[in-house]
Amino acid sequence: MKNVFALMTGAGLALAFTFPAQAADIKAGQSMYQAVCASCHQADGRGQAIFPALKGRDAAYVTDKLERYRAGEQVGDNTALMRPHAQSLSDEDIANVAAFIDTEFAE
Repeated sequence: MKNVFALMTGAGLALAFTFPAQAADIKAGQSMYQAVCASCHQADGRGQAIFPALKGRDAAYVTDKLERYRAGEQVGDNTALMRPHAQSLSDEDIANVAAFIDTEFAE
């Protein structure tokens, strides 16, 4: 019985690594960025005044910040401004926006 369990577990893990994770939708991320982010961070990601530039930020950075804002953590001076926006985003939205920023604003 232990061998059957080990075999089934191994087979399940092998299948899990066979199929790649669903890629982020950059086009959806662009739409989300334009609707939610661009008014403060600018259409070109360069930021303005108190709103930091997103140009040159990678997907991991953006994802981390948005997830922390969404979780209610104090991230920085603009937490109160960012929290409501981040809390309206799903995991998929965050992945899409982060992929768009990483792709569109790479330096």
